[in-house]
Amino acid sequence: MKILISGGGTGGHIFPALSIANALRRRDPSTRILFVGALGRMEMERVPAAGYEIVGLPVAGFDRKRPWRNFKVLLKLWKSMRLARKVLKDFAPDACVGVGGYASGPMLKEAQKRGIPTLLQEQNSYAGVTNKLLAKKAKAICVAYDGMERFFPAEAITKTGNPVRHEIATASTPADEARKALGFDPSRPLVVVVGGSLGARTINEAMFLAVKPILESGASVLWQTGKLYADDCRAFAAPLMEKWGSERFQAMPFVSRMDLVYRGADIIVSRAGASTISEIQLTGVPSVLVPSPNVAEDHQRKNAEALAARDAAVMILDKDCRDELSRTVLCLLKDESRRRAISENARKMALPAADEKIVDRLLHIINR
Repeated sequence: MKILISGGGTGGHIFPALSIANALRRRDPSTRILFVGALGRMEMERVPAAGYEIVGLPVAGFDRKRPWRNFKVLLKLWKSMRLARKVLKDFAPDACVGVGGYASGPMLKEAQKRGIPTLLQEQNSYAGVTNKLLAKKAKAICVAYDGMERFFPAEAITKTGNPVRHEIATASTPADEARKALGFDPSRPLVVVVGGSLGARTINEAMFLAVKPILESGASVLWQTGKLYADDCRAFAAPLMEKWGSERFQAMPFVSRMDLVYRGADIIVSRAGASTISEIQLTGVPSVLVPSPNVAEDHQRKNAEALAARDAAVMILDKDCRDELSRTVLCLLKDESRRRAISENARKMALPAADEKIVDRLLHIINR
């Protein structure tokens, strides 16, 4: 069996794609899998690092603010469509999976023209532009939220949840051992702050004010700054890391062992992307969610509100983060019963084994 998986651009697209690929391999190790991504985007590094082959398309997103620049975008799209045809001819997949992102548009469009079955995986409560354009001819659409009939044909929809990285879904390391493995004092509570692989300016700026009070409260802090803000955050963090030591405070652009993070964290501060929400629900980590205001239809706020309304997370709006982050985290650190309630409520919302359910759906459309 040969499966082509296309999409990427952010970790929110790449991690679900890799989860689906890994589930396919667990089901049948002989399955051949080819990824197609966008040149220059993070999938071109992350996918080979995970052991899979990837082809890059010279595709880019449209510039809505400066439309005169879109001539080059159209030229790249034309080149991508030609390359997509060649990839399909050479690889001859049994089915194609699209997870959203620039590359999945031309790739799955060409596959649909050739009658190759396509499955879309939509992570968010508000569907992305690419998936909406591809939905009419898709054989299956796997979603994580109710009410997606607003965007897609109802007969094609299956609610599977979002795939969570296998190492996170299956992690069982005790909390104190996870903290020790990360280099922290295992006897102290751990606050983890993540803004995504690129970083989140608002969360980082709020941390400039919040780090000292959190450390002074007796907790340890792991701060993933993201690579875009690594230099400024490193300069701020260096004297604090020297003062408190690495067993109490660490700041770095990227954290690779997120399985240990979710097992060792007492509180996690994060954006409200779909993949992160699914990981929080599955692991039950008490969270402070700061939804990004810079996304289509404010869907991160809707993601965060879905949890906050069920007391499964605490939500702080982006505009309030600088003023409220420190106080909110300190209040949660002092209230263990509240953290326990948030954890239990988050777990009740989890949709486990999404990757296996998506593979089931994929095999169904191939066999049909």
